[in-house]
Amino acid sequence: MNRRQFVHAAAIGAVAESVVAAQQRRAPAQPGPPPGKALMKVGTQHGDSDAILRAMAGFGVNHICSRLPSVKMDERWSVDSLSKLRERVESFGVTLDMVPLPMSSSEISRFELPNIMLGRSPERDREIDDVCDMIRNTSRAGIPSLKYNMTFLGVVRTESTRGRGGSTYSTFVYDKAKQDPPLTTAGPIDADRYWERIAYFLNRVVPVAEEYKVRLACHPQDPAMPPGRGYRGVETVLGTVDGLKKFVGIRESPYHGLNFCQGTVSEMLKKPGEEVFDVIRYFGTRKKIFNVHFRNIRGGFLDFQETFIDDGDVDMLKAMRVYKEVGYGGMMMPDHVPRIQGDADEAQGFAFALGYIKALIAAVSVE
Repeated sequence: MNRRQFVHAAAIGAVAESVVAAQQRRAPAQPGPPPGKALMKVGTQHGDSDAILRAMAGFGVNHICSRLPSVKMDERWSVDSLSKLRERVESFGVTLDMVPLPMSSSEISRFELPNIMLGRSPERDREIDDVCDMIRNTSRAGIPSLKYNMTFLGVVRTESTRGRGGSTYSTFVYDKAKQDPPLTTAGPIDADRYWERIAYFLNRVVPVAEEYKVRLACHPQDPAMPPGRGYRGVETVLGTVDGLKKFVGIRESPYHGLNFCQGTVSEMLKKPGEEVFDVIRYFGTRKKIFNVHFRNIRGGFLDFQETFIDDGDVDMLKAMRVYKEVGYGGMMMPDHVPRIQGDADEAQGFAFALGYIKALIAAVSVE
């Protein structure tokens, strides 16, 4: 992704913003949250190159999550390096709100710190010690939050399908998924074993996050899998709303919460267009939403497409109203946009989504 591609795509974001604003003016008045300025901020996780920062600053996207500094605890995780990263981002008029930990959405065979999930000692303790040092240095560098995943499966999808205008929608249909090989390198992982690995990690890192006042935002399992059946031998405990409720309650702290992917949460629900709003309220009123991946889907549990932000089953304006209602004040960022032929690195798709998000925040701010 480079500056030329984003600048070329800027017009699409502007069109999206004007279209949503026009729709808002035409729409009949509906009950909504109490009046007042919305606290949400449009954000992105594209990266932190100078070209991207220039484009984001031009778009008015003034909050970002950076790229991963390093897959291991090295000089790039030092206070000096992280401080220089923050200062460089700020030189473009952009705030560095979040940095990823080396605990990505990769499948366990490619997971950066695998022993945390495998429960293999003493390697697990050494990896957790590194994470604790990353938390400390992030705080000392003036960066307020970190995001991470706790997954064995990574992001699972089946064959893509056609979407609006001939675009390509990422798709998952459980009954068509090939569980090959039948087990991951972790072997069978039942719910109890998965929860033990999660609790062990949280009991070590959350006290450090509390001491250093760094928010830890965990992404749910994408996608949800059927309880009792799982996928490739893994019972995906972070793939249900009840599982996420249990997760945030394991170690109660204002610094332990969610990288709340609205698309992934919608994938957990049979009727996301009706149910997702109360899920936002549950975690939002408890201040457990630290970041939002604001994307839409068509379908639901075990059978869905990832659509353009305005082409799915969830009323995204209504969702934005709920974030305002619960007082959420973090980033709202696009994620997993459809592929358009000739759109390098999905730059046009992301520009469209960014403009749409900006317009929705503006719309709910004046209600």
